[in-house]
Amino acid sequence: MVTRAVSHSTDGDTRRRVTRLLLERGHATAADLARELGITATATRRHLDAMEAEGQVETRVVKTAGRGRPAKSYQLTPAARTSFGHTYDDLAMEALRWIRRFEGEGAVSGFAAEQVARLEARCRAALDAVDSDDPLARAQALATAMSSEGYAATASVIASGGQICQHHCPVAGVAAEFPQLCEAETRVISRLLGVHVQRLATIANGDGVCTTHVPGTSGRRAAAASRGSGPQPLPDPRRAQTDNPTGQR
Repeated sequence: MVTRAVSHSTDGDTRRRVTRLLLERGHATAADLARELGITATATRRHLDAMEAEGQVETRVVKTAGRGRPAKSYQLTPAARTSFGHTYDDLAMEALRWIRRFEGEGAVSGFAAEQVARLEARCRAALDAVDSDDPLARAQALATAMSSEGYAATASVIASGGQICQHHCPVAGVAAEFPQLCEAETRVISRLLGVHVQRLATIANGDGVCTTHVPGTSGRRAAAASRGSGPQPLPDPRRAQTDNPTGQR
């Protein structure tokens, strides 16, 4: 009995780590997860098969470089995401449906703008501490601020500038029916960074991650220097200020 209890406990810990990794990455293959977990691919697939049977993960096919067979990748199901803070979705959905029915789509957009205005105010306080007008430096600070709001956000450099990835959306279930929430959030990101950003993917639309493109010349230079190695994490602007307290260049 003791051995069985320990085994169940270990399985639960591993599956929680799998869930967290899939939340952060959006999707991953069994081999990728095995390397992160430090266990064999066979053991990892056993956990994934069990989680798939329980409706916690689902599979997708991703293309691979070369002529090899497409790889099978795993991502969290909408049901699994509910354990990360989807609260009062049903109530919010019914309230927004009532607003749309009696006040129209414009009222829904106004409601969405008012809701994200609070997020904007809190994030702006964090960005005010960044001594830089570079959108990419501000994107890193914004990702940190959004993570504290429950979005599990990261920022990285890509060839065309930078991108902010939100690995969790607290209102994804509601936003699937009311895209005004995503649209209002995108406008907030644009205002906070001072540039026109473009939303490339959303969890509400079935993607694994909400991805927002941030234009920036420094991102192109940095990406060119590390071409072939994929997206590069943006430097933390607070670290740069500490390393160069006098502001000398």
